[in-house]
Amino acid sequence: MNNEKENIFEEELLSHIDALHNFAFYLTHNAQEADDLVQETYFKAFKHINYFQDGTNSKAWLFKILKNNFINEYRKKNRGGVKVDFEDALRGVEGDIDIEIPENIEFDPELAGMILGDEVTNALNSLSVEYRSLIVLCDLEDFSYEEISKILGIPLGTVRSRLHRARAMIKIKLYDYAKKIGISTKK
Repeated sequence: MNNEKENIFEEELLSHIDALHNFAFYLTHNAQEADDLVQETYFKAFKHINYFQDGTNSKAWLFKILKNNFINEYRKKNRGGVKVDFEDALRGVEGDIDIEIPENIEFDPELAGMILGDEVTNALNSLSVEYRSLIVLCDLEDFSYEEISKILGIPLGTVRSRLHRARAMIKIKLYDYAKKIGISTKK
């Protein structure tokens, strides 16, 4: 590997390690599995760094690799199902949008309980992976709907409708807590 690709890996890709770990933790609910998932993601990114196009959204590219790794591992453990096409993730997120993704929005999974509160964290963790990943990507990691669509490989309308349902589920789960602390008295 040449120095330019090593620099891209070290300077651009490694800077997203905390955000990747947070997303992996929310997917797996297990710190060790999250570490393994992030390690596998970086291994594949490093191995296939030539697929990365300089100037594209490196964070979205890594999140897509991580999501595909998670799905492949989940299927292997539970059903031995068909694998997600890793080559799609390696090509990058086509049609990247020129939106600056804030680098300072990163939640440490161990601190999430203190930042979000136990009730919010429990409500988030009670959602299925399908809904939880949308909340994490949109509301914690600040990806746009278009970026989430590309990361998860689902249509934009599906992102919007599932995110709406996920937020409604959390609202229902947190109703009593919100009422208790005086945030809301309406359902």
